[in-house]
Amino acid sequence: MVHLSRRQLLQASLLGGATVALASCAQAPVEQINTSGPPRRGGTLRVGLVGGSSTDTVDAHVPSSQSDGARLINMYDALARRDENYQLEYRLAEAIEPNGDATEWTITLRAGVEFSDGRPVRPEDVIFSYNRIRDPHDPKSGAASINHIKNMEVLDTRRVRIRLATPDATLIDSLAEYQMGIVPEDYDPVHPVGAGPFKLEFFRPGQSTVLVRNDNYWDGPAHLDGVELIDFQEEDAMLNALLSSQVDAIGSLNHALARVIETDPRLTTLISQTGMWLPLTMRVDVAPFDDARVRQAMRLAVNRQQMIDQVYSGEGQLGNDMFSLYDDAYPHDIPQREQDISEAKRLLADAGYPDGIEVTLVTAEIQSGAIRSAQVFAEQARQAGITVNLEQVDVSTFFAAGNYLEYPFSQTFYYTRNFIQQVNQCATADSPFNETHWDDAQFTAGVKTARTITDDHERGKLIRQLQQQLFDDGGYIIWGFANQVDAYHNYVAGLRPHPGGMPLSQAMFHNVWIAEV
Repeated sequence: MVHLSRRQLLQASLLGGATVALASCAQAPVEQINTSGPPRRGGTLRVGLVGGSSTDTVDAHVPSSQSDGARLINMYDALARRDENYQLEYRLAEAIEPNGDATEWTITLRAGVEFSDGRPVRPEDVIFSYNRIRDPHDPKSGAASINHIKNMEVLDTRRVRIRLATPDATLIDSLAEYQMGIVPEDYDPVHPVGAGPFKLEFFRPGQSTVLVRNDNYWDGPAHLDGVELIDFQEEDAMLNALLSSQVDAIGSLNHALARVIETDPRLTTLISQTGMWLPLTMRVDVAPFDDARVRQAMRLAVNRQQMIDQVYSGEGQLGNDMFSLYDDAYPHDIPQREQDISEAKRLLADAGYPDGIEVTLVTAEIQSGAIRSAQVFAEQARQAGITVNLEQVDVSTFFAAGNYLEYPFSQTFYYTRNFIQQVNQCATADSPFNETHWDDAQFTAGVKTARTITDDHERGKLIRQLQQQLFDDGGYIIWGFANQVDAYHNYVAGLRPHPGGMPLSQAMFHNVWIAEV
C-alpha cells in the first residue's frame, strides 16, 4: 500500500493567536449597495479561512487544506473542471476526445492560451504536468487517477495524445480535478507560474497569501485587482474578523455560527449542497472491524438525521454508507439505512460480542464538525452496547506519519468526486488515502472493468453493484453530506452555490467583484 502523508491543517492565526470575543451583532442599518449593474473593476477581496501551517504550499499538485485549494484553483487551471451545476466544462482545452474503446484520448488546447508570464501553454506542458503528478518516486495527489497512462505524444502545436495501458472512459473526470493544473515545462514551485486568473505576489505559510490579477488569463482578466487569503487559528476569530470588516468573506463556517450571520443586515450566507463527506473509518483488517458483522452493527447504531441535526444544524443530506452522491450512477434506489439498535446488538452477539464491544475513536478537528460528529456517534452507539472512548488529538498529530492511515477507528473527509475518481483516492490497495485498508480483489476488478465501459448506462449499472458492495461490507460509516456554509459582506458580488465542497463557490474568484459602498 502506498502511504502518502496527507498534510494537515495546523493552527496558526494571523491576528495574534488568541481567540477573540465575538463582536456585537447589533449593527447600523445596512447601506444601500447596488450589485445589479455591470461588474466593477478593482479592489482586493480579503478571504478568511481556518487552518494553515508552516507546511502550506503553492505547489500545483499537492493540496490538502482549504487554503491550499484556494491558492491552486486561482493560480492554475486544468484542462476541464466541474461548474456550479456539476457539469463538465472545458478550461485550457477546447476538446478532450477518446477513441472508440477509450484507450487513446486526444486533447486540443485552446488557441492563444498563455501562462501568467506570457508564454504559450503547449502540449509539452501538458505532458510535463501529468508526468510530474504521476512521478513514481514522488507521486502527487492525483497520481492514482492517471497511473495507467502508457505514453503521451505531441501531435502538433495544440494537440497531445494520451495512450492508456487500460481503457478509461472516465479519464476526463480525473483530468478535471483541481489538483491537475497545467504548469510550464520548467515549473518551479518556489517561483510558481500557472495559467489561472491570478498569480502569486506574496506567500507566508500559515498566515496569508496575496494573489494579483493575471492579465494574460485566457477567459479575460478578473474584475478584482487581487485576492488576499488570511489564515485564522479558530472559527470565532475568523467570524469576528468578518463582523468587524477586517475581511470581506469567510469560508467553511460552523453551521451553528451561521445564525449569527443571519442577524446582521450587512452580511449574506452562502449555502451550497455538496458531496463533501466526513465519515468514520473502520480498518477492515484489524479486530474487531475485520468482522463484517461488527461493521454493520456500527452502522446500524447511527441515527443519521440526528447526526446532521446536531453536527450540521440540519444543513446536510443523508448518507447511506456509499460515496459520490453527485455521480449520475449513485444508487438512490438502495433503501436508506436506519438506526436499528436491536439488530446491531444481534450482529455483535453473532460476532462473539454478546456483552457489546469497547473501541477507541481517534478524532481531531480535521474539518468543521469532526469532533462534534465523534461525540454524537459515541452517544448514539452506547445504546447498542458499543462503548466508544474518544481520543482527541491536535490536527498535526492526527496526520503525522505513522498515525494517519494506521488508526483502527478514526475519521477523514473528502470533497465532491465521482465514483471512479473517489475509489482511486481511497478504496484500492494502491489508493494514497486508504484509511479503511479496503483491499477486495473482486471490488478492484469491478472498478477496473467499470473504467473500460464507454456506455454511461452500462457503466452505471456496474457502479451500482460496487456501491452495493460498499454498502454491505465497506469500512466507512458515511452518515451524511455537509452543506457548505460561507458568509460575505453584501458588497461582494458574483459568489454562487457550488456542489464541489470547497469554500466560497469552489474558490473561483475570477467572476467575483466588489461593489462601490
